[in-house]
Amino acid sequence: MNLFTRKSYLPVPVARVFAWHARNGAIQRLTPPWAPLTLKWRQGKGVDKGVRVGFDMRVLGIPMIWEAEHIDFCNNRMFKDRQIKGPFSRWEHTHLFSPAGEDGTIMTDQVAYDLPMGRLSTPLYHFARKELVRMFDYRHRVLAHDLIHYADQMPPIRILMSGASGSIGSALVPFLRTCGHEVIRLVRHGGPLAEDEVFWDPYNGILDLTSIDPVDAVINLNGKDISRGKWTAGQKQAIIDSRIQPTRLLVKKMLEMDQPPEVFVCASAIGFYGEGADAVITETNSAGTSFISRVCHDWEQASVPAQAAGIRTVQLRIGVVLTPAGGALARMLPAFATGCGARLGKGGQYMSWISMDDTLGSMCHILKNKGITGPVNLTAPAPVTNQQFTRILAKVLSRPGVFAIPEWIATRLWGEMGRETLLTSARVVPEKLVKSRFAFQYPDLEGALRHLLGRTES
Repeated sequence: MNLFTRKSYLPVPVARVFAWHARNGAIQRLTPPWAPLTLKWRQGKGVDKGVRVGFDMRVLGIPMIWEAEHIDFCNNRMFKDRQIKGPFSRWEHTHLFSPAGEDGTIMTDQVAYDLPMGRLSTPLYHFARKELVRMFDYRHRVLAHDLIHYADQMPPIRILMSGASGSIGSALVPFLRTCGHEVIRLVRHGGPLAEDEVFWDPYNGILDLTSIDPVDAVINLNGKDISRGKWTAGQKQAIIDSRIQPTRLLVKKMLEMDQPPEVFVCASAIGFYGEGADAVITETNSAGTSFISRVCHDWEQASVPAQAAGIRTVQLRIGVVLTPAGGALARMLPAFATGCGARLGKGGQYMSWISMDDTLGSMCHILKNKGITGPVNLTAPAPVTNQQFTRILAKVLSRPGVFAIPEWIATRLWGEMGRETLLTSARVVPEKLVKSRFAFQYPDLEGALRHLLGRTES
């Protein structure tokens, strides 16, 4: 039997730490974004004895199922889960909590594990231990920061969310739930609805909000991915429709409610500004003239009637959100991991990025701070050029990053999409977030990438 232990001090009382783990969303929040692990089902609530969970996962590219069961529980002291089916021949994870001083907690994770195939697995134990260190370092960082800065830092609210299955939404839902909030997801699937789901069809005007109690906030993250393949006329219309129609329907239904929500947070993008060259861009800059600029302008305009009706309305001009679980970074990683990462064109165009953690934190900050209205740039305070991004990502992965894709090749491969999303320069800074005293957890690119990829230097 092999035993792995990770211990941390948290400046939070034991009861709060334990309660956080029992909340819906805790498993997803603690799963590293690079891990090929997706929660598929859950039987029971909290961390009580008898709760079972099932994951889809991949090991060396091979799809597998991992099932675990909670086998022991003592309130505010410990809980234990073990693998029922999965990649290990043995896995028992004990979570221990003990008071430290008046308001602190010592949290200890103990994992007893064995790999399959007996002695044939001996060469793999060093790799397995390194992966456990990466995973639990990440978990303890995330837990400490969430507990100190976000969980239970405002009265719990009810939030209606569209786009909950997207790259941002799938991370935002568990984050908000572990912060103590209730999230109701708008879905379009035709199957039986879960207790936290409401069906809608934004393209046919179908949305009935009379079946749910009043909500305090609505978050709209709907929108078709703009960064895949060349834009045909049909794709461009789908990009427009996937943003404008859902936003208009949400606004219409909110205004029909007997008790409208206090705040409406609607996604937009920094594509609003178009080509900016080296100029620093804040929320006061006007819209550009590109296709995406026009889309973002119309998207934001679709949310304006909510603001006119007295609902605090925020348009999120979102930059490049970094996570290996999806989006731009996920598409870059295979090439960079093999040493084939390349800058685009001359590499002088600015990339306004933000870590997923700060994306989630800033949205919680916006919900809490009633003085924040109108357009808000969701970017880190230090944009970098594409050349700088290429160099730093290669460094974090310990790979060379010396190649370049000439601008004419990028244009030939991706057409208008490539020109507007890959070669356009947008040096966007989050003036409103900074003025409202939002504290970025990862203000510099290297620190953000090391955290997100589990490549911290320690």
